[in-house]
Amino acid sequence: MPITYVIRFDILPGQRDRFMALLNGVLDAMRHEPMFHNAMLHADPDNENHLMLYETWEDHADVLEVQLKRPYREAWHAALPDVLAGPRDISIWHPIRSDRSAESRS
Repeated sequence: MPITYVIRFDILPGQRDRFMALLNGVLDAMRHEPMFHNAMLHADPDNENHLMLYETWEDHADVLEVQLKRPYREAWHAALPDVLAGPRDISIWHPIRSDRSAESRS
């Protein structure tokens, strides 16, 4: 069953560029994983250092046992204490419906 992770980040002032460079590397690599469905990154319109990422994968066990241990995530995980104001806020959801505009389907 697919699983979605909603992750909120509070980036330290002056660390957004570093954070984005590291996260972009992870997102670019994980899109090629066979169990990956999708991801979308959002910025708070009132504070560019507050970001929300949601990513959907095919299997929670695969994420825990395989995906989180991928070498391309090592620099990302190591840098988090230096670029974030506090721990990530992570919640787990099960998708039950997905809708897109007719234009985005073509």
